[in-house]
Amino acid sequence: MPLIEYKQFIQAPIEVCFDVARGFGNHSQTPLKARGKAVAGISNSLPGEGDWVSWECVHFGIKQRITSRIIFMEKPHSFVEKMVKGPFKSFIYIHQFIEEEKGTTMIDHIQYHLWLGPIGVLMDKWFLAKYIKKIIVTRSIDLKQIAEIKTNQTFD
Repeated sequence: MPLIEYKQFIQAPIEVCFDVARGFGNHSQTPLKARGKAVAGISNSLPGEGDWVSWECVHFGIKQRITSRIIFMEKPHSFVEKMVKGPFKSFIYIHQFIEEEKGTTMIDHIQYHLWLGPIGVLMDKWFLAKYIKKIIVTRSIDLKQIAEIKTNQTFD
């Protein structure tokens, strides 16, 4: 099962970072809005454990609908999203937040499993892992900017 991890330091309090990351409405403020939009479930408020959202998005020219549910939450340190319907055999997204002296380190962990057996493994090695990592990096940079603006700090 592939694992992707990305860390981003944010000059903002842990509570702000946690809320910005779980706020589905924040996606409309970022370039990721072009990739998808929330179409069902909790989409304009801060979700809690058990809440879900369905996204319509286009990847590789194919329109897809993905539904994920928050299966665990420990405010303001972590929450876990699990895909319950979508193109992967399984997809778990772990969001972790560590309070630092001058801000917060946000760590994203993504574990997923593709359908198609050996073909899925090859697809992952050839392009999918890089594609998912690029989306996560872009999302992290966007959320960093939103969190730092919310706390009126200058970001680099």
